[in-house]
Amino acid sequence: MSTFIQLALFLGTIVLFTPVLGKYMKKVFSGESHPLTPVLGWLEKGIYRICGIDSQEEMNWKKYLVSLLWFNLFGFAIVFVLQLTQAWLPLNPAKAGNTSWHLALNTAISFTTNTNWQSYSGESTMSYLTQMMGLGVQNFLSAATGFAVLIALMKGLTRNVTQSLSNFWVDLTRAVVYVLLPMSIVFALFLVSQGVVQTFSRYTDVTTLEGVKQVIPLGPAASQIAIKQIGTNGGGFFGVNSAHPFENPTPLSNFLEMLALVLIPAALTYTYGLFIGSKKQGWILFGAMLILLCVGLGVSLYAEYAYNPALHIAGSMEGKEVRFGVTNSVIWSTTTSVTSNGSVNAMMDSLSPIAGMVTMFNIMLGEVIFGGIGSGLYGMIAFVILTVFIAGLMVGRTPEYLGKKIESFEVRMALIAVLAPAVCILIFTALAVSTQSGLSALTNKGPHGLSEIMYAFSSASGNNGSAFAGLNTNTPFYNVLLSLCMLVGRYAVIIPMLAIAGSMAGKKITPVSAGTFHTDNGMFLILLIAVIIIVGGLTFFPALSLGPILEQMLMHTGITF
Repeated sequence: MSTFIQLALFLGTIVLFTPVLGKYMKKVFSGESHPLTPVLGWLEKGIYRICGIDSQEEMNWKKYLVSLLWFNLFGFAIVFVLQLTQAWLPLNPAKAGNTSWHLALNTAISFTTNTNWQSYSGESTMSYLTQMMGLGVQNFLSAATGFAVLIALMKGLTRNVTQSLSNFWVDLTRAVVYVLLPMSIVFALFLVSQGVVQTFSRYTDVTTLEGVKQVIPLGPAASQIAIKQIGTNGGGFFGVNSAHPFENPTPLSNFLEMLALVLIPAALTYTYGLFIGSKKQGWILFGAMLILLCVGLGVSLYAEYAYNPALHIAGSMEGKEVRFGVTNSVIWSTTTSVTSNGSVNAMMDSLSPIAGMVTMFNIMLGEVIFGGIGSGLYGMIAFVILTVFIAGLMVGRTPEYLGKKIESFEVRMALIAVLAPAVCILIFTALAVSTQSGLSALTNKGPHGLSEIMYAFSSASGNNGSAFAGLNTNTPFYNVLLSLCMLVGRYAVIIPMLAIAGSMAGKKITPVSAGTFHTDNGMFLILLIAVIIIVGGLTFFPALSLGPILEQMLMHTGITF
């Protein structure tokens, strides 16, 4: 299948399903009747009864935030303890030992923050119980947390002079019961039909055709792969993720696993348009995301198919998924880095310097090109607020968005949400390249080594989870610093965005007038993309110049690292 047909099929399917799924999610989070109400309504109501939740009670932004933080802390504690005790717990046929404290800390924070950074290989480190009860459960709940924050923000933007946003427990429950759970069940059954393993059996010892003994890892993989793709969680049941044939066996599973990464984040733009009463607003955000995705895909494909003077070939297959070809590896690498997913079907480290830079740049923009579930769109709203503010300064008018004034508080909060992860990336990268603890875990030297370190901190701060190879991050130094990055990347964005939601909910909606700056046209689309690139991207230009850009130049002289 040609590259053009594959791209057209992939992008066309996203566009086709965006309004369908977006309309369904609007009904779910508005409390309206929808096709799954008679099927799963009992489960939603049962959760409320068991947990003592009053579904009619609403929270202000501070109470909403406190509920979210306590819930996430509880989830972190469970995953942390499971790793430290898994050797003594059941469902551990491979006899995996207890993890170190710093790996347990890193992994627990990783899965709680929807990052799924893995400083370990799943099949050799984690028991079945830890994979299911710890990591698998957090794949649902961390994704649902992103859903909940976005719902609160949308209600804050559309409500008129009130302190009430929504109910965190209701939003969380509806996200799991009506969106994540049914989609994951259907997708897991499909994956099993394609050959993805789903079993509690012990690992199998086999003799290969060459007469070599080999251990074949098994496990309840399909169920976790389904939610880690649909929930934009990332990582993998197996260490090499979807390059493993037990995780991604066929071309069809490969296509649908890639598609699953972006379906919900894309559809949420349509949900947003319905929530605020303007489908055009939603399509503008979708358009900005799609344009940036297509540019990244175009640059990456060109870089990978171009002649490589160091290897003296074009279309290098080094590190690529040989079953699916260069195009599918590039689509996956670009899609996984724009959706805060982080799973891979090829090695990021083997991409050409420019293609590797695209994946890094996608994350550095703040994971707003579709991004994680909920988190991508509320991150994009931060850029929308900055764009409206800058446009207001340009035309000399008080900036407004959706009929509400954008004032200094909202701008400060939006800047914190945009710049906090960037600060982590640059400061911790500088610390790593200037200390023995940071350099001792590095395999490659020169600009490629810098890229490996910078990508790791970008991935953690962007809650992405993917990684370049060549850097051993399972050390106290990296596990602790990456944990800090993941916390900042998650909560230094959630807290200011909920604060914006609370502030905007308390404001009066003013009618549209002749002086209103419109945010539903092509001019705003162009301005928004410009602000994303300038504010979110140019911050990293000096660092990228010393890493992948320099490496690309040296590659043309025949020098590799």
